Amino acid sequence: MAKVLIDIDDEALAEASKLLGTKTKKDTVNTALRETTQRIRRAKALARLAELGESGAFDELLDKESYRR
Repeated sequence: MAKVLIDIDDEALAEASKLLGTKTKKDTVNTALRETTQRIRRAKALARLAELGESGAFDELLDKESYRR
């Protein structure tokens, strides 16, 4: 793990620690980074799924005969 010296907003760090349930600054930053990247990945996956739905990729599922064969 890389060591990095950065200035962090103390109030934001304290708030994040409360919300994330972390006890140390290191855990707070690492958890926030992980959760942020996971949230963004999920949002992108949801957007791709919505695009597929809008393009009609799942229309065949609307007809029950299509998947009961």
